[in-house]
Amino acid sequence: MDGSSDSLGGDPDPAHGCLRCDGAGDEGSDGPETEPSIYEGGAGSRLPGLARRDYAKVLATIGGLTALGSLAAPLAGLSKAFERRYTGPVYTDGVALVDAEGSRVEEGRLSEGELLTVFPEPRPGIADAPTLLVRFPESAYGGGTNLEYTVGGYAAYSKVCTHAGCMVDDRDGETLVCPCHSGRFDPLSGASVTGGPPPRRLPQLPITLSSDGYLIATGDFVGHVGPGGD
Repeated sequence: MDGSSDSLGGDPDPAHGCLRCDGAGDEGSDGPETEPSIYEGGAGSRLPGLARRDYAKVLATIGGLTALGSLAAPLAGLSKAFERRYTGPVYTDGVALVDAEGSRVEEGRLSEGELLTVFPEPRPGIADAPTLLVRFPESAYGGGTNLEYTVGGYAAYSKVCTHAGCMVDDRDGETLVCPCHSGRFDPLSGASVTGGPPPRRLPQLPITLSSDGYLIATGDFVGHVGPGGD
């Protein structure tokens, strides 16, 4: 995921761990009798006959479950964010726009002619999340752009191409270009299609500024994100 602004122009073998290198307790050894190893079983073993590799796997499993348990609480709130079949809203009123590092976008982040890939703060991992944030002089926006959805020269559109669902990652001057099949969109006219196979424009996201100067959504994308839809 592109978070920068651009100008528009082997598993170790436990057998090699040498846990009993002194040979104590081995058959034929003259050393003193020792407690049997849990790898080999015996009267004092709680895991009789357990192979070294299997024992290592048990320990790794226990450790992994412990780690997962400690992460369960913070991850619970993100369960939907990484669910590919998530069907809820991408943005809702008041959701902040964040960059690839999760930082909120301030009003002065972009200069005129620049763009930035942003995401909805609470659910950045869903398939429909990537969003293109552009900034131009307000007077440059023309037909097709809903000016009520812009603020301070900023406009935001879905980054998911309406043709085959690729990311609209390239540009040619002011034109947004999808690299998969050369779909072209004009961000100054509501991301309308100006070339290639896309059947419709990129949906616009209504945005505004929060009281503390960050860009936030005022609702979800206006129109279906990606292929399909009307």
